[in-house]
Amino acid sequence: MDREIGSRRRHAYAVCALLCGALAVPASGLASSGGSGLTPGDSGTTPTGTTPTGTPAAGGQPDVQSGDTTVSTTGNGVTLQTRASAMLRNGLSFSGTAPQTLAGDTVEIQRLGHETAWTWAPTVSATIGPDGTFTTVWNTDHIGRFQMRAVISSPNVASAATTTPPLTTTVYRPSRATQYGPGFYGHKTACGQKLRAGTIGVANRTLTCGMDVAIYYRGRTLEVPVIDRGPYANGADWDLTEATGRALGIAGTAQIGAVSLPVQ
Repeated sequence: MDREIGSRRRHAYAVCALLCGALAVPASGLASSGGSGLTPGDSGTTPTGTTPTGTPAAGGQPDVQSGDTTVSTTGNGVTLQTRASAMLRNGLSFSGTAPQTLAGDTVEIQRLGHETAWTWAPTVSATIGPDGTFTTVWNTDHIGRFQMRAVISSPNVASAATTTPPLTTTVYRPSRATQYGPGFYGHKTACGQKLRAGTIGVANRTLTCGMDVAIYYRGRTLEVPVIDRGPYANGADWDLTEATGRALGIAGTAQIGAVSLPVQ
């Protein structure tokens, strides 16, 4: 009978620690799950796409997106733009334009997401310049995927407020990630699915099985489900399946951006 990978991985860590101490093998060269060296091509299998549960999707590839893009929105005569991705405690710039008749008025950038209990909350503000432009910077103090909008309250407009449609940006927490897979293929994960060479997913010690997680690495982003428990070594916060790491261009241990994506 298959034993759960979560249990197998904890035993593997103990064995790995003994072997590494005896052989002086660098920890960063080992998979955090079972101690197998992870280099591109170990499994001999090209990663496939996934369904929301991390199982291979027929004929697909992982839906890797560019995170280094600009997103914008326009409505009610006002435009707003920012970056699609940001890191926690880094500046995220917002800029836009408004009718010149609103020069001198205040534009408030608001956000909505899990962190704000799905209500619009003030984030940062700016003053509209004589040419109708504005710019401001949010020192990102919360992680999450947010809808953002610009709201102008002004005595110079007929309505009580001028609001743009929302745009979406994601704030990631810098994290340490390792990889696992070889040695565990064919066995069930702690979340109950069979791990395969093409499985896209991530292990985490506390997040609910099936919860989506957004990962950012060197300008590439990928959303993956939590499929397992761990990691238990190397000071890592996340354990990526080998197929997930390969899709993002990660070999071995890496610094990534990561954020869970709870739904309303």
